[in-house]
Amino acid sequence: MRDLLEELEQGGSPEDPIARARAAQRPSLPKRFYKAVSVGQPDEAGASAAGYSILLDGRPVRTPARAVLQVPTRALAEAMAEEWAAQKEQIDPSTMPLTRLVNVALDRVGPEAGAVRDEVVRYAGTDMLFYRTDSPQALVERQASHWDAVLDWLREQHGARFFLAEGVMHVAQPEDALEVVRGLVPEAALPLAAIHSMTTLTGSALIALAVAQGRLNADEAWAAAHVDEDWNREQWGEDELASARREARRVEMDAAVRLLALHGA
Repeated sequence: MRDLLEELEQGGSPEDPIARARAAQRPSLPKRFYKAVSVGQPDEAGASAAGYSILLDGRPVRTPARAVLQVPTRALAEAMAEEWAAQKEQIDPSTMPLTRLVNVALDRVGPEAGAVRDEVVRYAGTDMLFYRTDSPQALVERQASHWDAVLDWLREQHGARFFLAEGVMHVAQPEDALEVVRGLVPEAALPLAAIHSMTTLTGSALIALAVAQGRLNADEAWAAAHVDEDWNREQWGEDELASARREARRVEMDAAVRLLALHGA
């Protein structure tokens, strides 16, 4: 299912002849083959004692790697079941962001959790929040208003101090501060997948961790992640294709935030 999602995301603009050619080569969406969607209890339908499954006509959904799609809370299972129930004549993965993210968590993140955690920490080492513009002054102030709160939280609540720089010249961050970051990155596959997704979507591991720890909500995080982009849009106008891509990324962001909330429900 993730492969199908990736193909959909590569479609590009309908005005782009290359995109149209790619679209013509993509397989058609699978037809909906089930009638009833329900949530399986941990002791039935192939689920372990620790997991709730999604049942289609009584049969458990499996991940692309053929593992039973099961999660630790009923709330999360019910949210995914709603995505399956909402499918019409065809199954469209682009309308199932929560299910897709859980699939990635179980099939890809879980088996490589250590490497994924390392990648999040590497992101933090060159985090967007460290690199500030020196002009215009209005943008300098806007960056500070959105980004300083996250750095203040890390310093005041966790003792992590980071260095800031103007421009894009690399500045090495203190190892002890990055170890603090490592300690905030979860080991469990589902929340780790959510944080990794938010990190890549926002360009900031620190913003992702601030969301996971309740310091920022989704709207605050999204605004912080797009300070420079929003500034440019205000100066030069809005690009429709870029806006469409941003909207698609926001759907993924909201799914990651929702996964964190439902995982702990």
